[in-house]
This record gives sequence, structure tokens and C-alpha cells, in this order.
Amino acid sequence: MAVYESHSKEDTQALGRRLAATLRGGELILFTGGLGAGKTAFCQGLAQGLGCTDPVSSPTFSIVNFYRGPRPLAHFDLYRVSTLADLETSGFYDYLDAGVVVAAEWSENVSDLLAGEPAIRIDIQRLPDEENGRRIAVEGGAL
Repeated sequence: MAVYESHSKEDTQALGRRLAATLRGGELILFTGGLGAGKTAFCQGLAQGLGCTDPVSSPTFSIVNFYRGPRPLAHFDLYRVSTLADLETSGFYDYLDAGVVVAAEWSENVSDLLAGEPAIRIDIQRLPDEENGRRIAVEGGAL
């Protein structure tokens, strides 16, 4: 596991771009971290690095946002997803099967369903002494 520190939204986005440079398509990226931790900021950088052309926003209400580009990104919010049927209905596995990079926020809500999936796991936590500081732990991928 590699651990990084971010001191701004821009730092977090830069880490997302660095990860994107290592991806070929079809990867699953599972995010954990509290509300406002920086998961969407990381996905903004990820989308930029993949060459996606659409603006990136949190998929809280839509469950999934799809970003077009040479290496497309499906950005999921799994906060309200709890069953295998929910995952299947959302198109989660269809995107993976199509070779799309899938980034899933709140993956801890379905950790038992995704336990066997090969994935890059990213945990983002706030640094206690720094308003914009984050500790970003990456397992299964290299930046």
C-alpha cells in the first residue's frame, strides 16, 4: 500500500491524473472515506487523465455518471446501493464488461459483494491538523 498526502483539491486531482496514466480500461477503483473527503476531486483528476471531456460532478442522486473520452469513466455513488440486484440494475457490471474504468464512491456499502473483485482500493481521510489536508492510501495500483 502506498500513502500520499494532499494539501489541496488540486493535489488530490493531480493524484487522480497520475493514476489515470497507469490505466488501460476496465479497471475497478473502489473509494472509501467520509463525506467531503475528496473522492469526487480525485475522480475529477482521474477523468482528466483519462481524457474525458465531460465535467465531473458527484453522482449522488443519479447513482452513476458516465464521462466520455478515449478511455471512458463510469463514476458511481454506492451510498444508496446495498444489494446485488441494485448493482446489476445500475449497469455496474455492464460498464466493467465493456472495458470502461469504473470508480465507485462509498464502496464500503457493498464491500461484501465486491470482496472478490480485482480492484484498486483508495481510502481518503482528512488530516486532523489541516483543513484541506488529506491522507490518501492506495492499494492495488501504482501512482
